[in-house]
Amino acid sequence: MSTLKNRVQLIGNVGNDPEVKMFEGGKKVANLTIATNESYRNEKGEKVEQTEWHRIVAWGKTAEIIEKYVGKGKEIAIDGKLTHRSYDDKNGEKRFITEVVVNEINLLGSR
Repeated sequence: MSTLKNRVQLIGNVGNDPEVKMFEGGKKVANLTIATNESYRNEKGEKVEQTEWHRIVAWGKTAEIIEKYVGKGKEIAIDGKLTHRSYDDKNGEKRFITEVVVNEINLLGSR
C-alpha cells in the first residue's frame, strides 16, 4: 500500500433542493445534503435504523448536472473526497465543517 487515498463513496437521498451559485467567470458550485441509512439489530433483537446526513459540494460541470437533474428526495451515488474547513460565524466564533467534494455523480432511481 504505497499510496493512501482520501476517497468517499455514498449512496443516499437528497435532503433539500440543491443550492447552486455562479461565480464571476461562469464557474458554478452546488451545495446539498444527502442522507444515508443503515439498519441493524440491537441487543434485544429490535431493528434500529440510523440516518447520517452528509454535506456535499460539487463544482463546474458536476454542479451543472446537479442543478439540472437533482432535487429533493432524488437518490444519487457520489464519489469524492472528504474535506474539512473552518470559518468565523457572525458572532466571531470559529465553526468547523466536514464536506464531501464530488468527483463523480450517478443519478439513481426513477426519473
